Amino acid sequence: MTTAKETAPGTGAVVHGQEEIITGCDAVAQALRLLDVDVLAGYPIRPYDSVMSAVSKMIANGQMDAEFIVAESEHSQFEIGKHASLVGARAFIGSSGVGWLYGMEALVVTASLRLPVIALVGNRALDDPGAFGVEHNDALMVRDTGWLLYWVESAQEALDTTLLAYRVAEDKRVMLPCALSMDGAFLTHSQHIVRVPDPEPVSRFVPPYDLGDRQFHPDNPISVAPQFNEDWVMEARRQSDAAMRRARGVIKEATADFHRVFGRGPEDPFVDSYRMEDAEYALIGMGTVGMVGKLAVDRLRAHGKKVGFLRVKWFRPFPRPELRSLLRNLKGVGVVDRDYSFGSNSDAGVLYTEVAAALYPEPQRPVLVPFIAGLGGREVSAENMQEIVEITEQVTARGEQDTTCQWIGVRGPEADPRHAAGPSPEPAEGVAR
Repeated sequence: MTTAKETAPGTGAVVHGQEEIITGCDAVAQALRLLDVDVLAGYPIRPYDSVMSAVSKMIANGQMDAEFIVAESEHSQFEIGKHASLVGARAFIGSSGVGWLYGMEALVVTASLRLPVIALVGNRALDDPGAFGVEHNDALMVRDTGWLLYWVESAQEALDTTLLAYRVAEDKRVMLPCALSMDGAFLTHSQHIVRVPDPEPVSRFVPPYDLGDRQFHPDNPISVAPQFNEDWVMEARRQSDAAMRRARGVIKEATADFHRVFGRGPEDPFVDSYRMEDAEYALIGMGTVGMVGKLAVDRLRAHGKKVGFLRVKWFRPFPRPELRSLLRNLKGVGVVDRDYSFGSNSDAGVLYTEVAAALYPEPQRPVLVPFIAGLGGREVSAENMQEIVEITEQVTARGEQDTTCQWIGVRGPEADPRHAAGPSPEPAEGVAR
């Protein structure tokens, strides 16, 4: 651990802190300590549970004052977080894989009630078959319910975005829950050098939680989750839609303020753009695939190929304007999904479908080529990313506009998408049809 300080650009303010070598989960735990979170509910499931282990140690050592409740299931855990938020407590929850899905009822209601609970989703493959490795489908299950969604790339970004998430979610113009998605093992358990700020700038950046006149209290009799039916459900949904739309402006404000207070932060809150200034081709992905994608871009640039990389950070709200601006003049774009959406457009993943929809109104748009890679925790290598660029170039040269998704790094005949659409093979002799 080393003590460090930096000067915030444009303000001259000196920001103190400490540099520590910690994991992505530990970084989130440090942010929760700095935020003085009131209630944390935990139920152990890998790989998210390390954040709760770190928090429980800090509480036991007197470094953090919070109510830590061990639930008997994920569903109860999420209910605890929801109700804690409802009575005016700053709350944190989390899970991974099928544990995240087990509490879906509570997760949906948390969004519908506009409660700014923050959750960590340690991305993990959905069973069966069982796997502890990373896939993004778990967090994506709440994408259409009113949850803000963010994918982090590094432990430093995990800490910073936890602070940012509470600032945005608790803003009275938003009041929506936010899930921070972190690639299991690749980030949850890998160690990085992280600058941990002092408590004082954190308290300036994130004001106290205030639910206002919606706080559930004996002195404030209100109805919670009434039965609306056809009378008011559409109006309630429209209010949530308006809040999600307003979130874009709040995210921009909060990101600019973060830069001013802490002396660091991205220029673009929504996408991480790498070597895109003169790019003719680009790769798009989310999470830790960004590290590999940037390495592949550097290698390809060394061979004279004009390739860039875009990492989507905020998935909800989706960065439609940013992607249109950055991609409209490119020749071809390879979209790398670490998820699947069987039967979807081009038989591709969720990210591809969103990117394609975002670019559709553009009169001039690149050829989009969908890819799926890294499921179940399989590594996505720089060589894989270079292969994706080569295929994207070939498809673009052929002028294809509706390309079947290709699976990268998969074994067996199904690796070739031509096999997927053909007739079913005849069964072997003695095998029932």
